[in-house]
Amino acid sequence: MSAPTRFPLGRPARLAVFASGRGSNLQSLLHAFPAGHELASVVLVVSNRPDATALDRARAAGVVAVHVPWPTRADFEAAANGLLSQHGVDVVCLAGFMRLLSAGFTERWAGRLVNVHPSLLPDFPGLDAHGQAIAAGVKESGCTVHLVDAGVDSGPVILQRKVPVLPGDDAEALAGRVLAVEHEAYPAAVRLLLTGAWRHDDLGETG
Repeated sequence: MSAPTRFPLGRPARLAVFASGRGSNLQSLLHAFPAGHELASVVLVVSNRPDATALDRARAAGVVAVHVPWPTRADFEAAANGLLSQHGVDVVCLAGFMRLLSAGFTERWAGRLVNVHPSLLPDFPGLDAHGQAIAAGVKESGCTVHLVDAGVDSGPVILQRKVPVLPGDDAEALAGRVLAVEHEAYPAAVRLLLTGAWRHDDLGETG
């Protein structure tokens, strides 16, 4: 594995976003890091689904948007790595990307592969985090932006944001409240990473 990338880069970073669905977190990154931004710009959006709204959002913003099929994980990752290299990507952001990447891919992009998860990790990793939170009877939930490693939602935490779980909440109501803070937390965490204000040995920021 190559030496880890050290931030700041001394130039604007080139971001890619992997998304499988609506792309609302993608939209927050497109807004925060448009073309010509001094810190970073989103230059590529990749989806494993041809009908993903995320691709439309990217094209509307003038960003290259590519459907990469997933016949197998190896096929997808080979094609995706080719695109990432072609576009000179520095950091990959997962935004509602509903596939698990291989250990080989996560190692190749170690320290440069970021995800947002809708819980306060390490609580409620994996699927249906909101349902897990409701079932557990917790009083607060939120989101976590973290680096991706070979585990499931197990990488180092960059930043967390909290919301209350209100009486009468179901998973859908909680999801809407958490999504609102995801849209704030994701760009903020990317800024922390790219400016070097957060490093791997930091504990992350909560609030």
